[in-house]
Amino acid sequence: MNKRVLAFDVYGTLIDTHGVVEALTTELGDAEKAHVFSQRWRDKQLEYAFRRSLMGAYARFSDCTREALEFTDRALGGRLSDVAKEHLLDLYTRLPAFPDVDAGLARFANAGVRCVAFSNGTDEAVSGLLSQAGIKPRFDAVVSVDDIKRFKPDPAVYAYLRQRTESRAADTWLVSSNPFDIIGAKYAGLHAAWIRRSAEAPFDPWGDEPDMTVSDLDELADRLLQ
Repeated sequence: MNKRVLAFDVYGTLIDTHGVVEALTTELGDAEKAHVFSQRWRDKQLEYAFRRSLMGAYARFSDCTREALEFTDRALGGRLSDVAKEHLLDLYTRLPAFPDVDAGLARFANAGVRCVAFSNGTDEAVSGLLSQAGIKPRFDAVVSVDDIKRFKPDPAVYAYLRQRTESRAADTWLVSSNPFDIIGAKYAGLHAAWIRRSAEAPFDPWGDEPDMTVSDLDELADRLLQ
């Protein structure tokens, strides 16, 4: 097991991107609208990253987040003030970890497994996010796509992950809640474990199934640390 490298996606896998819902509920005055807004913001954030990567027009993930927030507000009625938008963007740097994350990562660390955070975010942004969530010490390194100016699921980012970790594809596992990330890793020859954080979440019907599907990091540790 010690030869394995576990590369954990951050946004949506370890860190709850919907940690802004409470603030959105306050701003919009409606919990249901807040959930719709949060999901559309997240979807647009990823769409912008995909589009920029395809166009060769790279921008930091935080820029995609800001642009996606602006679009979502316009699309849903333009009710947020500039002050509210800045507050939400600040909250995005202080999002909470999911409840299972710290204990799950601790199990891998105690077993001597090499764990890295692997993200579309910059090293600075991801390191700050993991630090404030209290989980950065669980990682051997942060690997950011910002180093090569591409976004997941570009095959180059998974090759860069292996370069940084000096690992073989057969020993490298991508752990993510995002199906596009799982499929990208599989296409690049890596193993992949899907954290299915919602029982209703579908997987893309491309035929590229994950090597493992679990509900949280505790279940992942149960299966990988056998």
